[in-house]
Amino acid sequence: MTPDLDVACHVNVLAPDASPESLAATLPVLARLGYRRVVLPPLDPASIDAARVRGLFAESGLTPIVIAVQGPGADVSSDDPSARSAGAALLRDALALAVALGADQLNGVPYGLFGAPGGPTSRDAFERSAVAVGRVADEAHERGVTMTFEVLNRYETSMINTARQAMAYVAASGSPHLRIHLDTFHMAVEEADAAAAIRMALPALHYLELGQSGRGDLASGAVDIGDVVRQALDDGYAGRWGVEAFSRSVLPTPAADGLAIWRAPYDDGAAVAENALRVIRAGWAASVVGRRASRLARAEQAS
Repeated sequence: MTPDLDVACHVNVLAPDASPESLAATLPVLARLGYRRVVLPPLDPASIDAARVRGLFAESGLTPIVIAVQGPGADVSSDDPSARSAGAALLRDALALAVALGADQLNGVPYGLFGAPGGPTSRDAFERSAVAVGRVADEAHERGVTMTFEVLNRYETSMINTARQAMAYVAASGSPHLRIHLDTFHMAVEEADAAAAIRMALPALHYLELGQSGRGDLASGAVDIGDVVRQALDDGYAGRWGVEAFSRSVLPTPAADGLAIWRAPYDDGAAVAENALRVIRAGWAASVVGRRASRLARAEQAS
């Protein structure tokens, strides 16, 4: 039987961008495969035709997930008040775009700059960032959007690398609405025990993204994705799931360079997206909830 799981796929698994033309070709494919949501890359709200994009999602029956980021001179963790103000404005612009597109989730790296860190993050910067992001998370909640923040590896940020740090960030935010986004790709670098990290984050975990060590097919790599799914379900995770894979054969050069995607682990993104669901469903089938559902289904068929 097919599990009732809420799974999103990053659009860049299949398409180089989120232009209306790319979305028109990609969304029907993901809908047919059984995805419910599609993660968009960071977008400029001023240059996107929100009405058209929202219409494409409505036609496909899928829901978008929007990304919030910071940038040079716009960083809520900065000690410069003008940079903090500009960073908060970027977050609110992303929230407004999420609402305009009909999204109910805002992902991304809202807490600081993405990229090779120049050193450790100070406690002051951590707390400044948390409070600012917490305010936007509360505003997002009022507008029907859940704001999450992604935990990255040490090569992309020095602020939040582990589930423990993520829980501390939620606490420092003061927001009852800010939620955590864990990614198995980053966890493979930073966490000694992925299952324990997921259990630690459970009180605030809203989005568990599945990414392989080599950024390719979920069935091939150092991370046993199926077992991650099984263990998370057995431990009580009931949130949303994400699928992420990147290939230089799909991404435009600037995006590939920014994400350090130097190789092409795959060429057929639709096949990667389809196989990802097989891996997730296998993990579900091996879990307690999956086995119980299968037994009930067999009993109903026999009666």
